[in-house]
Amino acid sequence: MKDFRQEISETSGWLSKIGADPSGGMTRLLYTKEWLDAQQALKQAFEAVGLAASYDAIGNLSGRLQGSKYPDQVILSGSHIDTVVNGGNLDGQFGIEAAYLAIKYLKETYGTPLRTLEVISLAEEEGSRFPYVFWGSKNVVGTANSEEVKSICDKAGVNFVDAMQNAGFNFPPKNQSPRTDLTAFVELHIEQGKVLETEGQTIGVVTDIVGQRRYSITLQGEANHAGSTPMSYRRDTIHAFSRICCESIAKAQAEGDPLVLTFGKVDPKPNVVNVVPGYTQFTIDCRHTDQETLERFTQQLETDIQRICAEMDIVPSIDLWMDEAPIPMDKQLVQNIVHLCESQRLSYRLMHSGAGHDAQIFAPHVPTVMIFVPSIAGISHNPAEKTAVCDLSEGVKILAQTLYQLAYQE
Repeated sequence: MKDFRQEISETSGWLSKIGADPSGGMTRLLYTKEWLDAQQALKQAFEAVGLAASYDAIGNLSGRLQGSKYPDQVILSGSHIDTVVNGGNLDGQFGIEAAYLAIKYLKETYGTPLRTLEVISLAEEEGSRFPYVFWGSKNVVGTANSEEVKSICDKAGVNFVDAMQNAGFNFPPKNQSPRTDLTAFVELHIEQGKVLETEGQTIGVVTDIVGQRRYSITLQGEANHAGSTPMSYRRDTIHAFSRICCESIAKAQAEGDPLVLTFGKVDPKPNVVNVVPGYTQFTIDCRHTDQETLERFTQQLETDIQRICAEMDIVPSIDLWMDEAPIPMDKQLVQNIVHLCESQRLSYRLMHSGAGHDAQIFAPHVPTVMIFVPSIAGISHNPAEKTAVCDLSEGVKILAQTLYQLAYQE
């Protein structure tokens, strides 16, 4: 099959300039000028290779190659065009580039498919500008809640709806139904971890996307003088936090892979050197591929927090604000990709995704699969995000062959 390295470099070259930070990195936030410029540039690229390009109401961009026999059966591939602040130029963007190059190659090599092929540049996944994630994919499958975004603003105070309308988009009509023409969704993505690189493997075939539970925990104790308050009299919320953190991480380590547990933000008050911290807020992020294990483990965490706080005369408040179930990929699509890798003697591994992706939004509604390529040193959401172009090319090859099977074969 064709070597895609040169086309990947060329495509990434012009697309990565849009939203590039002069000091390095990439910032392309939903409904900003950089975001709109990138979508417009992709629209021109889609049209230049003979794809019918169009936006939906909220700004998802599609490029379609109409099928000859089953035009209403759509094989969809792509990813999100938005980035985190000062991120890299592969997360999301590469999945769009890959789908575009794969469909371009299939059109040039095999002509019109039996089923419609569509590359999609999803409007938003990251939640980097507004506190809402998967706005693009949720609108495609009909699970977006417009009421949830009407009152939210970015850090500059810009309202979500105003930003959307200023970019030329709006909410879908209330009587618009979710898409029912999708027969498969395939997302190619960098791993954002270092398993593939460490194991010397080229392709990751994703079997599951982890479930996630996220908490905001508040501990209320008593602020007091650091010099005149004896240790036995203190209601020290940082001491309570440290016990919770140490016990929980020890239990996570004992539980073992694939469970992961992160204490990502800690905010003590008054946060000065000479006052016992009487208030601390912190976050917990727990992930696992099995729902029962995720629930059991996090329920134990909650019980431990209550016990530790009771022992220390601390009042806890536990807010479980994200509860996303694990999402399995389609078993047949997974097996198809495994067969492709084996037939080409390509090094691969079956693996789960520890990060969230648009594929998890599509999977409950349409057969879905993800393909990973290695991330150098596992770095992502960072200007240093990088994958060897030879690995990117192998990913596009597997994607193109997968799309060929789905769209060109009976």
